[in-house]
Amino acid sequence: MTLFDPPAPLAERLRPRTVAEVVGQTHLLGPGKPLTRVLQSGRLGSLILWGPPGVGKTTLARLLAGEVGAHFIPLSAVTAGVKDVREAVTEAERLRGRGQKTILFLDEIHRFNKAQQDALLPHVESGLLTLIGATTENPSFEVNPALRSRARTLVLEALTPEEVRGLLDRALADDRGLTGVTAEPEALDLLARLAEGDARRALSTLEVASTLANPITPDAITEAFGRHLPQMDKNGEDFYNLISALHKSVRGSHVDGALYWLARMIEGGADPLYVARRVVRMAAEDIGLADPQALRLCIAARDTVEFLGSPEGDLALAQAVVYLALAPKSNSVYVAWKNALNAVREGESLPIPLHLRNAPTALMRQQGYGKGYVYYFDDPEGSFQQNYLPDGVHLGLYEPTGEGWEARVAERWRKLRDAHGEGDAVPD
Repeated sequence: MTLFDPPAPLAERLRPRTVAEVVGQTHLLGPGKPLTRVLQSGRLGSLILWGPPGVGKTTLARLLAGEVGAHFIPLSAVTAGVKDVREAVTEAERLRGRGQKTILFLDEIHRFNKAQQDALLPHVESGLLTLIGATTENPSFEVNPALRSRARTLVLEALTPEEVRGLLDRALADDRGLTGVTAEPEALDLLARLAEGDARRALSTLEVASTLANPITPDAITEAFGRHLPQMDKNGEDFYNLISALHKSVRGSHVDGALYWLARMIEGGADPLYVARRVVRMAAEDIGLADPQALRLCIAARDTVEFLGSPEGDLALAQAVVYLALAPKSNSVYVAWKNALNAVREGESLPIPLHLRNAPTALMRQQGYGKGYVYYFDDPEGSFQQNYLPDGVHLGLYEPTGEGWEARVAERWRKLRDAHGEGDAVPD
């Protein structure tokens, strides 16, 4: 660095120089833990480091390479391609001739497509390259099974507020940090909470705050941090975990939980129309006939979101979610529909009884189509006595619950079963 070069960012300056300086990840680096045992053995295999942003995946990869004395080649899957992999292979072959191992670090490995990931396989399998991939996305979905089978997946965890707080203290005390800067304890406590386990964001915010006030105050932290947006990757696992939490909270009749997860999704940037579609699904799947009005209200909420957009339409979503959480629950139709589909998929395509068939032509009538059909409004009793399923088939697909509106129709359902002569028939 020359006199005119800007200093490296605080997070870069404070990167741990040894494994002992790493903050957090004690489940991997503590005594007797997986990475500790690997380093003690001196044999480092290929790894996939999976964890949220700012928890030290890149730093840990560099330190591991240093601990085993391997050459470190860093690549980012955002900008690298198969050409860069070939160049890394060439370099690794050259170094192997000198007796040195090579670690290829591939940041954001989930950004590599299948062909690019497959290009790594033979070199990882032969041992020419030890691969360390880093990803914020679930490797089960984003990394090829063949590559996953050749690498051990380690889960890195977000730092705790206490660990972030310790890192902030280090930044103010270390010679590589913010020398001459102090901070009020309340300011550091606030930043440790706001960072949500992201060390890089915590240090970047502290560095900006140091230009606004000295000593750093909570107000300076708030200004430097900017608007707090909940963490959510719109196409990643967090997104689907959030919608799952919302759905399960509605199903469990927990109003506060449902509202909280809805707010996390909307504030995190989820498409309100997507959320509205899922809310409509909840009404059909989990409320069903316990409250037939629920589906209508959710369709109205969907229309309101489409008509007004955000943020005005978000209130309609909140109203629908609260209604669903408070509503009685029934999945009887959901279960009945799955039973019906299974009966069709697993059974034969049995012929439709002649009396149920349509008979628009004379030929069809001659063949017996529609013969013997009893019109309900002419003869209700006779209508009940005729068969409405293929001959010899007895099904028990629908079973009403005792919830809400459905409890009121359960008695009619039983009377209808008796009238059809199905009573307590056991489903096939």
